[in-house]
Amino acid sequence: MITLNVNGKTYQVNADSNTKMLWVLRDILHLTGTKYGCGIEICGACTILLDGEPVKSCDMDVTEGVGRHITTIEGLAPAHSSKLQQAWIAEQVPQCGYCQSGMLMKAAALLSRNPHPTDADIDSEMDNICVCGTYQRIRAAIHRAANS
Repeated sequence: MITLNVNGKTYQVNADSNTKMLWVLRDILHLTGTKYGCGIEICGACTILLDGEPVKSCDMDVTEGVGRHITTIEGLAPAHSSKLQQAWIAEQVPQCGYCQSGMLMKAAALLSRNPHPTDADIDSEMDNICVCGTYQRIRAAIHRAANS
């Protein structure tokens, strides 16, 4: 058994040590907000926070989460109540929405380190891929959340 702290709760997980964190979250813990995209740590749809830092869970062994604090989109805030999630809604960021949980997690990490990022800060930090191309709305939502 592997012990994980996910969204402030402790879980005992029966998984092989090389099982990817993404599949533990989705298939064992049923936290399906974290998405599978590319499987090779490029797109960022699988982004979670590990001790507050964004990591891509698709290629992360479950044992890398032992003794750490894992936050998924479900743990970001109850009922979409964070300033960031409200800004995302106000700016109508999602189109297809597939990348959005990873984008939100990446943006949350950015704002926790830099509460008032510039456009350049956002552009350099937000390296997840959005095939719909909503990058301008993502930037606007991050600024809205920073200023609220």
